[in-house]
Amino acid sequence: MKTVNNFTAIAILFLTLLTIQLSAQQKVAPLTHNEQRIVVDSIGSKLNTNYIFPEVAAKMSSKIESKLKKGAYKSALDPQEFATALTADLLAVSNDKHIRVMFAPEQIAERGQTVSAEDSISFLNRRISNMKRGNFGFKEVKIMAGNIGYLDLRSFSDVAYAGETATAAMNFLSNTDAIIIDLRNNGGGSPAMIQLISSYLFESHPVHLNNFYWRPSDLHSQTWTLPHVSGKRSPDTPVYVLTSGSTFSAAEEFSYNLKNLKRATLVGETTGGGAHPGGSVVATDRFMIWVPTGRAINPITNTNWEGTGVSPHIKAPAAEAFNIAYEHALELLVKNSQDQNLKAFYRWPLAELSLKTDPVILDAKTLKTFAGTYGPRMVTFDNGKLYYQRGSGTKYELLPFSDNEFILIGLDSFRIRFLSEGNSVIALQGLYENGNTDKNEKE
Repeated sequence: MKTVNNFTAIAILFLTLLTIQLSAQQKVAPLTHNEQRIVVDSIGSKLNTNYIFPEVAAKMSSKIESKLKKGAYKSALDPQEFATALTADLLAVSNDKHIRVMFAPEQIAERGQTVSAEDSISFLNRRISNMKRGNFGFKEVKIMAGNIGYLDLRSFSDVAYAGETATAAMNFLSNTDAIIIDLRNNGGGSPAMIQLISSYLFESHPVHLNNFYWRPSDLHSQTWTLPHVSGKRSPDTPVYVLTSGSTFSAAEEFSYNLKNLKRATLVGETTGGGAHPGGSVVATDRFMIWVPTGRAINPITNTNWEGTGVSPHIKAPAAEAFNIAYEHALELLVKNSQDQNLKAFYRWPLAELSLKTDPVILDAKTLKTFAGTYGPRMVTFDNGKLYYQRGSGTKYELLPFSDNEFILIGLDSFRIRFLSEGNSVIALQGLYENGNTDKNEKE
């Protein structure tokens, strides 16, 4: 029998805590031993009919049936507790991180009430509204200093409803010089959305992304990039994908595909390790089970990431992955550029990034040597800090990023370098993000 891994232990703990919380919030009818038997029988049947590996399905079914007969679930009369126990036992046999038993009477009842066309439309509209409230998983899209694009993608939603949002996001990023796609909080979703987003990262000639085998139909399927997308593609733009231990399922496929196609640099942690797609199946009027019915078969590796996860190119704690990828992208652009103004443009954000890991601290005595009047510019020392002001304009606090260079807090496009001769500061040099400079002598 396989040992339950850390991910499983965390999942079980979460479900247990959720059980306690829900039990405190509302009273639910306790289980009878007869209902437990019906649930176990139904789950065994669903697994044996649909689970991707028939021999593993038989072992899982046998495991929970045996435990039921031995009275192992006798005290688990709370429905949530019973669902948690069944999930743990199924995981112990299969180690398939997609499998989970859910106590979901309201969701099952809602499905059961969808009998007419009007019911179906109402059910679908509620589902779409829920996705809209999360902007279909597109949490944030922005362009950062250095013309680096950033997409925080929380799910791969159904293209039928999220396609326009995806198209808008990818077109917004199409003029950037590098793209960071953040999947650290992405738990998966639709392979069709993987196909759409990936299509923007390649030329129009179709690229083979993945293969799938589906047990219920005994059929194979393939996914390729699309020959046509709305707007502009970014086939030559460097791509970075941020991952964590919570990156799962479809988010892992996206990462795995791009890694093996050598189209992206992965930064962060090894992903969760779930490569078996499927869906939720109603077992009884109060219990559902998520059953993996297929498996991914990558055309390059002829395997997948099930149980192992996707390992990144640059390993780092998830919390540090963004800064590392951002810095890596800027340094790559500096290295590849022959234009000195562009090099200066890409170097500009690197100074501020470096302060997050290696802050520069100057003592009060040193800071005081920079204070003075430089033509229309005034630098003052006050209460241990240095400030800059031009004429009667805004007064900015100065933050050192070297022994003589400073960032203006609140003003991103301008910085200061102090010039010295011997031990005396003689001038202030203004630095601009396009590489230009100007200078004022110290009075």
